[in-house]
Amino acid sequence: MKIASTALAIALAGISTAALAQPITGAGSSFAAPIYGKWGEAAAAAIGTKLNYQSIGSGAGINQVNARTVDFGASDMPVKAEDLAAHKLMQFPTVIGGVVIIVNIPGVEPDQLKLSGELLSEFYLGKITKWNDAKIVEMNNGLKLPDLAIAPVYRADGSGTTFVFTDYLSMLDPNWKSTVGSSTSVKWPVGNGAKGSEGVSAVVRQVKGGIGYAESAYAAQNHLTTTQMRNKAGSFVKPNMESFAAAAKFADWSKVQNFAIDLNDQQGAASWPIESATFVLLPTDAKDPAQTQAVIKFFDSSFKNGNKIATDLLYVPLPEAIQNTIRAAWSAQYKG
Repeated sequence: MKIASTALAIALAGISTAALAQPITGAGSSFAAPIYGKWGEAAAAAIGTKLNYQSIGSGAGINQVNARTVDFGASDMPVKAEDLAAHKLMQFPTVIGGVVIIVNIPGVEPDQLKLSGELLSEFYLGKITKWNDAKIVEMNNGLKLPDLAIAPVYRADGSGTTFVFTDYLSMLDPNWKSTVGSSTSVKWPVGNGAKGSEGVSAVVRQVKGGIGYAESAYAAQNHLTTTQMRNKAGSFVKPNMESFAAAAKFADWSKVQNFAIDLNDQQGAASWPIESATFVLLPTDAKDPAQTQAVIKFFDSSFKNGNKIATDLLYVPLPEAIQNTIRAAWSAQYKG
């Protein structure tokens, strides 16, 4: 019996950590789905933690973690302090990324069209309805624009990407702020809704004159036609790693509670104007503390080893100082 037990111990020791590890589950942000997918692959190999992540939109992710049907939720809209307290959650960011504008205009190549937040607001308010409108032509001197209807497309599901986009429009246009506002789901004045970034991009691709918004990683992976945007400094910038990183440099984390930072419309001539951190919501009263520790282990490993994965997908890694502040918050919240 002793020999058999010893043999069993040796056999178990030879089984990979990944095979023995309890999977962790998360749900929410489509904005974060590409990076969590790749971080999940890396963590399975490095620390044996398997991630099952459902890209269902920030609103649904918040609902699922509130109901404790997943180990963590993911949202691009930071949750208010009172809601964190009410649902016994802690919140921390993981990466920073851009929201980009996608279009389908015959003859217009990627990053050729120039737009502004004010123009976007007028498109989605139904005030500008043709691509050859004088305001667009003036901004795009020399670019031939067709007499074609503008067809706005938006996320029909509760979406953190929608929050980032509508928050930006609220900053640029007081009329948008007072009549539509910003949230994961709003009452759109015009346009057609589609579920997820997949739905929005599919409709934009199918409809000539279409315009929509999507997370930068999704747009890059699917070779969508993106645009330039005018930023706070008045410069037109392309949606790329350089402009996303430029905006992230101006983030002032010292003035926010629960890491709930708003990165839209940052200063700087090279900064991309529509940008957000994406956040994880972790229960402070988990039924199984081991699952919470596994989630923390996953993101700790991803912070240590996942920066190149992030930049390859057009996400900006958090500064090391902020990652360490997050680790301190974990330690303070989950003592022992």
